[in-house]
Amino acid sequence: MIIMNEAFAKELMNLAEKDLSVREKLNSEGKLANSYHPEMELVHRQNAERLRNIIKEIGYPTILKVGEKGSDAAWLIIQHSIGEPEFMKSCYKMMIENKNDINPLNIAYLYDRIRVFQSQPQKYGTQLTAEGIPYPVEDKNHLNEERLKVNLQSFSQEEIEQIPGIETINELDNKDADYTMWRIKTGWITAP
Repeated sequence: MIIMNEAFAKELMNLAEKDLSVREKLNSEGKLANSYHPEMELVHRQNAERLRNIIKEIGYPTILKVGEKGSDAAWLIIQHSIGEPEFMKSCYKMMIENKNDINPLNIAYLYDRIRVFQSQPQKYGTQLTAEGIPYPVEDKNHLNEERLKVNLQSFSQEEIEQIPGIETINELDNKDADYTMWRIKTGWITAP
């Protein structure tokens, strides 16, 4: 029997709260618009490092281990550890291994985020382009079926038709040279 670890649950929630409060502060100062702010990156790296250590102690922080809020906080830390591709991918793998004890929405968001950073189509339509529409998806015809499996609301047919095709990924990604350079630097993609 797994006993919930209250201390780790509380710590994970505090780490996630720090992430969100720093994000809110920088956003209110207009410092998050164009690049990955060093203060935000530092919080993300520190949180990821602490989560790595927690995982070494208890394994992936599932709902049974740290409660729903603690597990959601762990996901937020992972989702925001964008400068650490291998960490995000290994956490995704652990989430899949524990999928019966993880919020399926968190798995969907992380899958899509990893795919988009790798210039690959997403599955659930959770990640948006700079224009605020979903980044290209693997299969528009079955998108709503996939979304419903993870408790996401369906898109209207009009919304689905606005999603750019897979063939536009290079064009979309190349609109922002700084973003491309950052993804190369962090290891999400290789230089052309």
